[in-house]
Amino acid sequence: MFKGSNVALVTPFKDNKLDEESYIKLINFHLENGTHGLVPAGTTGESPTLSHNEHEKVIEICIKESGGKIPVIAGTGSNSTEEAVSLTKHAEKAGANGVLVVTPYYNKPTQEGLYRHYKAINDNTSLPIIIYNIPSRCVIDMSVDTMAKLFELKNIAGVKDATGDLNRLDQTIKKLGPEFIQLTGEDGLAFEFNKRGGVGIISVTANIAPKQCSEMQRLSKSNKDQDIKEAQTIDKNLQPLHKALFIESNPAPVKYAAKILGLCSDEIRLPLVNIKEETKKEVDKALSIAKLLS
Repeated sequence: MFKGSNVALVTPFKDNKLDEESYIKLINFHLENGTHGLVPAGTTGESPTLSHNEHEKVIEICIKESGGKIPVIAGTGSNSTEEAVSLTKHAEKAGANGVLVVTPYYNKPTQEGLYRHYKAINDNTSLPIIIYNIPSRCVIDMSVDTMAKLFELKNIAGVKDATGDLNRLDQTIKKLGPEFIQLTGEDGLAFEFNKRGGVGIISVTANIAPKQCSEMQRLSKSNKDQDIKEAQTIDKNLQPLHKALFIESNPAPVKYAAKILGLCSDEIRLPLVNIKEETKKEVDKALSIAKLLS
């Protein structure tokens, strides 16, 4: 269903408004360069600072412009269950193939609260739901047992695991089986994640290196030794970039890189700010190592 390189799309801005022209250009850039799936309106898409109307528009444009060529997994998470249900209903009506729903942040629900939150969303859609578990941002960590309970519901399909813990992948496979989709949210772990049973990634780096990211994903799932070696080489060349893109808060570094590559401006909304000069130098160096600068 969902596998390979799925890009966590940035949302381009111009004069603090959605830059539709650059956004459409970015979507087509991914269609032309092998990206396996599009994920609009997530953390990298600055969903916390999008208005409700902007959030819906970002999803609608992505679905329209991709034209069913690759899946669209719309970001519809919120720490308000009612809002998450509303955004999910909109995504389904707009034609999304699935939704990515982050665990509720700030209000710190219990595991039972997490279960009920996702069950409420499950009961109001027919779309596959990918749980987004990112304890570093949300302050809560969904347990494997809670995921197993949720997987019994008809629409809970998998997880974007941004715990950074590969043992969690092993535990989840053991408890839920291979049918439960496991996508990593950590670019730096993408190769090892697949090697241990994961099926892909929702990637920040893919915004600027779609061809390399999709090729690494494809080769990493091969049974041929030569393909695995090629995947490792791509992964090694991308590692400095994975690190550089998180020196400062995402998506400021990747937006700078996108600007350097002529994809969109590096405009970002407060409270996030543009990256420092020393960070720019690190991103430039990483882009060069990844052979993305001509």
